[in-house]
Amino acid sequence: MTIVEERFTTKSPLTDDDVRALLAAADRVVIAKGRSRRDLNPAETELDALKGPTGKYRAPIVLAGATLLIGFNAQVLAEL
Repeated sequence: MTIVEERFTTKSPLTDDDVRALLAAADRVVIAKGRSRRDLNPAETELDALKGPTGKYRAPIVLAGATLLIGFNAQVLAEL
């Protein structure tokens, strides 16, 4: 995997439009929260579902091929 863009949320946080563009490029969304995960259809995914308790988007956000991973889960990262 090659990193195309890396952003630090404190210096350059993602906007809602940025996340909508990522959702448009994905065929599958995986939301990870610790050991749990949810697989969603990008067209049906609400932006609030991608945010953590602070109201900011979960990190990391990884678009690998047609899969968009939101949040950290070691097993899902290994699959990507």
